[in-house]
Amino acid sequence: MHPFLASYQKLEGKIIDQSPSQAGNWLKGKLIKATHGSVTVAYTVREEMTNPGKILHGGIMSLMLDEVIGASNFLTGNEYLMTSINLSVDFLSPARVGDTVLVTSQLVREGKNVNHWQAEIRSEAGKLIAKASSNLITTPVKISDLTAPTKP
Repeated sequence: MHPFLASYQKLEGKIIDQSPSQAGNWLKGKLIKATHGSVTVAYTVREEMTNPGKILHGGIMSLMLDEVIGASNFLTGNEYLMTSINLSVDFLSPARVGDTVLVTSQLVREGKNVNHWQAEIRSEAGKLIAKASSNLITTPVKISDLTAPTKP
């Protein structure tokens, strides 16, 4: 097992608010499960995450999907950071303030330079809210060079 995965699994059941991603920290997701090739995070929809219709904003759904895919990809053990080259999202059902949604990623293809992912957002009852696919490409940034953000 890769050391990043082992460390991340120790966070299961905890709120993710100390990651290198400031956007991910803002979401305040709770890590449910982490394995090689899949991560599940629970998010509670807050007022500031909604559109004028008081439902979860599509941009925030995209952020949730991208964050979970990115975290999952980090746990595959690549020496270099990979970044999204595309993210295609279908928005299928609404979520409202106070709802908890579950975002789950699944590695479809692990390549030398590009990894292909799928992810979905479901309600606690299992209703499909959104689904996505994404490709991530290797960058020249070594993961070992990344540092967690410092709090003021």
